[in-house]
Amino acid sequence: MIFVGLLIAVPLAWTAYLSVTDSQGSVRAPSSFVGIANYLKVLGDTDRYWPAVLRTFTFTGGALAAELVLGMGIALLLWRPFRGEKWVRVAILLPLVATPVAVGMMWRLIFDPNIGFANQVLRWIGIPPQPWLSGQATALPTLMFVDVWQWTPMIVLILLAGLTSLSEEPDEAARIDGANAWQRFWFVTLPLMRTTVVVAIVLRGIDALKTFDILYATKGTGGGSFHEVETLNVYAYGLSFDYNDYGTASTVLILFFLLIIAIMWMVTYRRKGNRS
Repeated sequence: MIFVGLLIAVPLAWTAYLSVTDSQGSVRAPSSFVGIANYLKVLGDTDRYWPAVLRTFTFTGGALAAELVLGMGIALLLWRPFRGEKWVRVAILLPLVATPVAVGMMWRLIFDPNIGFANQVLRWIGIPPQPWLSGQATALPTLMFVDVWQWTPMIVLILLAGLTSLSEEPDEAARIDGANAWQRFWFVTLPLMRTTVVVAIVLRGIDALKTFDILYATKGTGGGSFHEVETLNVYAYGLSFDYNDYGTASTVLILFFLLIIAIMWMVTYRRKGNRS
């Protein structure tokens, strides 16, 4: 535990230190203490920082909502035994075992506006080709779809584990009382699954907030020519490795870290409030 704690504390402390300096060019180059100047500059940046914040939470919220709904639906389908269920589970889990960079490159080819398979399918059914990843308005929703395709299996695994641990007696009692399938799910299964659902939301939500590889693999530096998919992670990466502005990049990362801590605290506080 001490070793793991040091792995977290030392880089975090170093990043916090860089955030109050004007470190540029190299982290070993001489730098000066600037206090909260970097924080004021970043928080006042309405061209790159705040749009990146909005994209980060739009991407996370949209992808997480879709993954939760689809994950619950698939988990419910896999809950009861059926013929060939093992093969179906293996097929559902296949996207999860692929590396995000490979997934990003694969979907980049599929959504290519000229030779991509997606537009070929649209042409077959009489729909005009779409820009997908190359469009300013379509790039972020397209990448949200890619994220849903890859990470819904993770939600399925968590929710399916929760479903298999439930007792069948409450569901049978509701069935005897005349409740239909939707009523049994909404008033019996879902309340019993509340803790598991919260765990799935927290784990996948934090992971989605940190998404970088798919975005960078498909759109490259800056999240595209017009920064259409530039989230906080992509923005901080560009500041660090493209412009070597380590002071500003560290400030963005510390603010991002504080946002994640605040979200975790609110979720935990709400869970305690619901229990009381």
